[in-house]
Amino acid sequence: MVEQQSHLGPRKGAVLRAVVEEYVRSGEPVGSETIAEHAGLGVSSATIRNELAALEELGYLKHPHTSAGRIPTDAGYRFYVDSLPAGGGLREAQRRAIASHYAEAILDLEEVLKGSVQLLSRLTQYAGLAVPPNASDEPVVRLEVIDMGPSVMVLAVGHHGRVDKRVVDRPEAAVPATFARAEARLADLRGLTYAEAQARLLQLAAEGPADEHDLMLNVAETLRTAQQGDRATHMVVGGVANLADEAQAWRRVTLRRLFETLEREEEMLQVLSDVTATQSSLSVTIGGEHPTTGDLDASIVAAPFKSGETTIGTIGVVGPTRMDYVSAMASVRAVAKRLTELATELDQ
Repeated sequence: MVEQQSHLGPRKGAVLRAVVEEYVRSGEPVGSETIAEHAGLGVSSATIRNELAALEELGYLKHPHTSAGRIPTDAGYRFYVDSLPAGGGLREAQRRAIASHYAEAILDLEEVLKGSVQLLSRLTQYAGLAVPPNASDEPVVRLEVIDMGPSVMVLAVGHHGRVDKRVVDRPEAAVPATFARAEARLADLRGLTYAEAQARLLQLAAEGPADEHDLMLNVAETLRTAQQGDRATHMVVGGVANLADEAQAWRRVTLRRLFETLEREEEMLQVLSDVTATQSSLSVTIGGEHPTTGDLDASIVAAPFKSGETTIGTIGVVGPTRMDYVSAMASVRAVAKRLTELATELDQ
């Protein structure tokens, strides 16, 4: 049974933090001499050896093999993450990179998210992940039916920059006046979400003039399709190749499994949903704390981004449990804050 961190005491806590930081830096098991030399704890190697043995007994450290050095367990990483001060940790170069990226960002949230996962990957050297706003909840800012002679183009533009279009056969009953009336009716739907607009269109098809019936059904079908499958809820991934740089320190079989998992979008979407479900801000999931990350020996650092007070998506990184948590947490926190500012600006 792992002891609660409040019972560790200051010296054990300091030794454990030193082990985590040295192991993240070097990737090599950490011994008492290294801690005595670099951590500045003011105690002898013998004392540190005793503390390392006690921390291993408590479940915070383990021997990876016959080496005298030790590495953190998931519980050791958890202690370290929970003991970090709130906020901070962003290096000046990272701060400048984030400021520069969002100074040039276009106001299309989907495109911004693609750039954001690449930015996070560059900042952390892990894979960046994002879940955009769900189509069902996105307000419609433009809804049109365009007469193209034998066919009709249905065009829907969402508030956060998504564009959905569909070309269908022209309904037999539709005449030029039909399109003029439909344009006015569709204009009244602006500001409704995709789901709300779809429901209203079905009502208009049932209650409106006969010549508009098929036209309204086609528009409703376009919105319905947009809310299903890959176009509804999907994941944006960036910088997966950065994980290959960890291959020497991170078991190759683990790396292969993670690549396979990233390709199974539904599974990763569920993981991100699980790890952020009970969090109102930054969440850190370490190894065995979630079945999927446990199987992968991976950690996920994720945070929601909002429009005003409403959460609309998730941004984060995935990497080995031997992660630079200070950098990853600070970077994800800062990028989520910028995305919230952008999304809120778009909603005004």
